Amino acid sequence: MVLLEEKYSANMFITTDKLLRIAQEQKFAVGAYNVNNMEIVQGIVEAAKELNAPLILQVSKGARDYAGVTYVKKLIEAAEADSELPIALHLDHGPTVELCKQSVDDGFTSVMYDGSHEPFEDNVRMTKEVVDYAHAKGVSVEAELGQLIGEQFDSGEGGKMGEGIYTDPDQAKEFVARTGCDSLAIAIGSSHGAYKFKGEPKLDFERLKKIREKVSIPLVMHAASSVLPEYVAMCNEFGGNLTGSRGVPEEQIQEAVSLGMQKVNIDTDLRLAMTGALRKTLAQNPGEFDPRKYLGPAREAIKMAVMRKIKLLGTDGKASLYK
Repeated sequence: MVLLEEKYSANMFITTDKLLRIAQEQKFAVGAYNVNNMEIVQGIVEAAKELNAPLILQVSKGARDYAGVTYVKKLIEAAEADSELPIALHLDHGPTVELCKQSVDDGFTSVMYDGSHEPFEDNVRMTKEVVDYAHAKGVSVEAELGQLIGEQFDSGEGGKMGEGIYTDPDQAKEFVARTGCDSLAIAIGSSHGAYKFKGEPKLDFERLKKIREKVSIPLVMHAASSVLPEYVAMCNEFGGNLTGSRGVPEEQIQEAVSLGMQKVNIDTDLRLAMTGALRKTLAQNPGEFDPRKYLGPAREAIKMAVMRKIKLLGTDGKASLYK
């Protein structure tokens, strides 16, 4: 099989097709981190530089609307130039075929079409449309089958709250065969946001094993933040109001990686780390008004959080595999 990255090399970013295929061969996972501004990009990339790790930097529709696609893409271009790391530029949770096509044209090397909220046949048809368009331009495509609990897209994007529908292994096999997607996001029990579980956190590992047996392409775990207690505590200590927030335990993430997850999405933990550091700095220094003085510690908190994730996923030292 010819990788998209080998067929098309004009873009400075790597494709997720290549990133995840090597991760699959070497049995580790690549973290996919959502970015919205300069400090988040810098914190993530500084962590990856220190640990020599490949990265997926992903941009949601909400991030495109907030920062502007030109600004956010240029930030990630600067990150690649500064670090010389293998970095994929990925559209996260593309809610429409049109936005996926636009992101391909904007220079993204990977797009996700999220048709998980559509009937199966519609999801197949629209995912295939994105695949045909993207593959013709050397761009990887992630698809989703099954629905995670929580909002399907970012707040403000018109996403709806889902009750959760676990991915059917037989449907997954059919879906991949009919669409030709490069990676598949599956639902095995995680959920979006900081309130992932009402009871004891538990992923459906038996379902994951069955899907892995039937599907050969890389698998993706969405909503994989652990909602680390120290960040929640910091937010609450300095004026926040996060109660009952629970994430995916780190040992369950590691188990999922060992069973065949190659891409792990992380957003909420970055938001909590940044917000906690901001709250602490401003609370302890109420007279501070220089953004550099409070955004600097927030950037450092992002870096520390990402370093922890890189080690958790076994991605440290793996950038050298892509040279």
